[in-house]
Amino acid sequence: MTSSNTSSPLNAIADQALGLADAPAQAAAVAAAPEAVAAEAAAPAGPTFASLGLSADVVSALTAAGYQNPTPVQQRAIPAGIAGRDLLVSSPTGSGKTAAFMLPAIERFSQLQKAQASQPREPRPADGARNTRRPQPVARPTMLVLTPTRELAMQVTTAAATYGKHLKRLRTVSILGGVAYGQQLMLLAKNPEILVATPGRLIDHLERGRIDLSQLQILVLDEADRMLDMGFIEDIETIVAATPATRQTMLFSATLDGKIGSLTGRLLKDPERIEIVQRLEQRTNIAQTVHYVDDRDHKDRLLDHLLRDEGLDQAIVFTATKMDADQLAGRLADAGFESAALHGDLPQGARNRTIKALRERRVRVLVATDVAARGIDIPGITHVFNYDLPKFAEDYVHRIGRTGRAGRSGIAVSLVHHAEQGALKRIERFVRTPLPVNVVVGFEPRKSAPSGNGRPGFGGRGRPGGGNGGGRRFGSGAGKPAGNGGGARSSSGSGWAGKSAGGGSRDGGFGGGSREGGFGGGSREGYGGSRDGGYGARRSDGPRTARRGS
Repeated sequence: MTSSNTSSPLNAIADQALGLADAPAQAAAVAAAPEAVAAEAAAPAGPTFASLGLSADVVSALTAAGYQNPTPVQQRAIPAGIAGRDLLVSSPTGSGKTAAFMLPAIERFSQLQKAQASQPREPRPADGARNTRRPQPVARPTMLVLTPTRELAMQVTTAAATYGKHLKRLRTVSILGGVAYGQQLMLLAKNPEILVATPGRLIDHLERGRIDLSQLQILVLDEADRMLDMGFIEDIETIVAATPATRQTMLFSATLDGKIGSLTGRLLKDPERIEIVQRLEQRTNIAQTVHYVDDRDHKDRLLDHLLRDEGLDQAIVFTATKMDADQLAGRLADAGFESAALHGDLPQGARNRTIKALRERRVRVLVATDVAARGIDIPGITHVFNYDLPKFAEDYVHRIGRTGRAGRSGIAVSLVHHAEQGALKRIERFVRTPLPVNVVVGFEPRKSAPSGNGRPGFGGRGRPGGGNGGGRRFGSGAGKPAGNGGGARSSSGSGWAGKSAGGGSRDGGFGGGSREGGFGGGSREGYGGSRDGGYGARRSDGPRTARRGS
């Protein structure tokens, strides 16, 4: 990528941070803040936010928000970011990454405003010029933050407002899918300094000419690895092509290899590489346990029991699919829990209401998918439950990172069927520690370890379906009779994923591929995924109050 010698106010601030400004200017800056110098002299050993180069106004906002000391990633990223360096950062979830890229930008905006305040104002246009018809408003942000999900974008927007509350003019706008275009056009008409967006909706506004990135000076890719996994690579390249080559780029990712490695070579110029390694076993504030379960009914009963723990304040329960999240949230509501579902198919308004209810503690149990829960930072989350194990081992770290935030203690529980031993082993290898197994009296699994060839069955011999699924359909009050077994199991015993232990029938079991019955997500008549019966497809559009009975 080419560079340019073109200077800008923010570049001048970067020169000062690097020590390239002239001596009189530096002396004037020191003389202008004697209180800050005295405070730094009296500060205890170890870096503080002030010692990292943040001004008194920004530090005051951090203090009011409860921030005490910078985290390791912030200690390294903030000075380099203020200096205008490109950043390539890998840091664990919950380590303070949002502040690591937002605080340097806020500081540069603060210094720019001070520099502009000392300059004479430009003369106001003549009356004739003011009366001419204004062109269609176009937003020309100075900073753009790209995030993979709407929830993470909203968290970044809130953080920007918190850190920059003492700045006279620092407007931050979120551009997200699921929000009406008219509402977003009104926000863009204010010409915000900071734009936080998901790639898809940003592309829409770029193509419509509502956003112009030609004056962008700071570009942040937050959770870049997740955006690539979600297929946003072409959108990212399109967006980057619309920005000037002189911009500062900060890329944050859980990993720095693979696709990220090739992307960084095209986007970053001599970046400051920051890798904060934090092994999960060092996070002693999160107690991690595994509970083995025999089947779906066993898992549901055990989850209900654990959710009634007196030490539980609020919890997130992770499921593998959006449909499972809806179904489980509905079942928990019927069992008396203040539960709600959160996933990507919900309208943005419903997602906002759910997050708001969670923050206000009107929702005690949030049932969510991986992508939807990324970026949730709620201090009251004391427990995380893996109702389904994640597809990728690294997602386990992101999941349990929703608890134990900011040094608080937390509990992470994984409900594991014996057929999922492979997935559990991958997680243990990734976190480099075995996860202890726990057994609750009265909820002991029938099997202590997998046995037999291939995938183990649920009791060996086949048995007919049926059971307690009931005949009620969520959302309509009526439905076809259906049980939670839904179809005869094969004589060889059906496996967890809908395959028999010996590779036989798909007509029953807990199979994701089952069309005739069974527990799986593809079932038309059985427990899971049902549209016609069982615990079927009621769609949540926000937090739901606890209900009992049917």
